[in-house]
Amino acid sequence: MHIARLRPDHRGRLGELLVETGAFNADEVAVALALFDASQAALAAPASDADDSTDYEFVGAFEEERLVGYACFGATPATDGTYDLYWLAVDPAVQGRGIGRALVRDVEQQLVARGGRLLVVETSSRADYAATRQFYARSGYAEAARVRDFYAPADDRILLTTRLTTRDGGAATR
Repeated sequence: MHIARLRPDHRGRLGELLVETGAFNADEVAVALALFDASQAALAAPASDADDSTDYEFVGAFEEERLVGYACFGATPATDGTYDLYWLAVDPAVQGRGIGRALVRDVEQQLVARGGRLLVVETSSRADYAATRQFYARSGYAEAARVRDFYAPADDRILLTTRLTTRDGGAATR
């Protein structure tokens, strides 16, 4: 497995991954693809039109040449060294093999190299997101905030964070 930046020709497989996970509804898949399209357009813009950055960055995990997972992340506006991990998805056929963890660690390493200090993940309190919350807990993320009934009644918005400046051997130190 290797991790690399996504290219425009990965769009179709990216959409398939989002659907295959079963975690995202049609509106969420559409948003994820729109963000991907916007990031690719920003990257393709002439240097005079763009500052070589985009609000959203995409990296993918590949087995041979097949995209099996991806992460979308970006700087949190109006903050000093805070970033958001917006999306993480791994093909259900290969989940449990460390691909999600490798993607998260790759994002963290990129952000540490840029002087990033805090990474924020947003997730749901629904029962079908329990494995997602456990994954992040095992990856060194802790609940920092909860907004009750945010997405819908009895569906809280949970913000998880890790301090990138206190990473020790791939796990957050407290």
